[in-house]
Amino acid sequence: MKQWQQLQAEDGHEFDLYVSTPAGGADAAGKGVIVVVQEIFGVNSHIRSVCDRLAEAGYLAVAPALFDRYGKGYEAGYSPTEVEQSRAFLQDFDFDAACRDIGAAVGAFAERGPVSVVGFCLGGSLAWLMAARDDRLAASVGYYGGRIPDFVAETPQCPTLLHFGEQDQGIPLAGVESVRRRHPEVPVHLYQAGHGFNCDQRGSYHAQSAQLAWQRTLDFIAAQS
Repeated sequence: MKQWQQLQAEDGHEFDLYVSTPAGGADAAGKGVIVVVQEIFGVNSHIRSVCDRLAEAGYLAVAPALFDRYGKGYEAGYSPTEVEQSRAFLQDFDFDAACRDIGAAVGAFAERGPVSVVGFCLGGSLAWLMAARDDRLAASVGYYGGRIPDFVAETPQCPTLLHFGEQDQGIPLAGVESVRRRHPEVPVHLYQAGHGFNCDQRGSYHAQSAQLAWQRTLDFIAAQS
């Protein structure tokens, strides 16, 4: 089942949440919960499809609409115009507030089993922050999180896995290596691909890398549950 719900963060902010449940419904015994953290394009069709794939794999998957703090219901595709529109959200983006919203999702579904986070792009950076700041998580996986090197001083409290593209023009390999040096306990995988390689709606989609990273993600989360 796929539906939208509303949640409230600890500061009173209300936001939408996409929910995709595994076979048998939300009350069925599944593998746990995965909070999917959006790119800069909102909870768009790609992020919803990630949730749906995770539900097919047996997880209750939810995606909080983090941009609801700046305007309800924003979602975009990947045209040059939409990319520029979406990047504008980063000018005043509040990472702490986003963590509160993600944390509200973690708390709302904690009784359903182990909760992990998987984030992409902006969400990959937030997945790193959540791993460092929220001790309720079973695991965290970040895809091409460009701000992770900026937050390298923060240490994950849960098992954490990172995916980066070697051809990503926005994330210098020197930054990736700084994360590896500071956190040797964190597996960091590099792929012969660019930014957004997991998204089959983008020109940078790289099927082989996406499939390998996806399987590594599922195996990693399963090992922590």
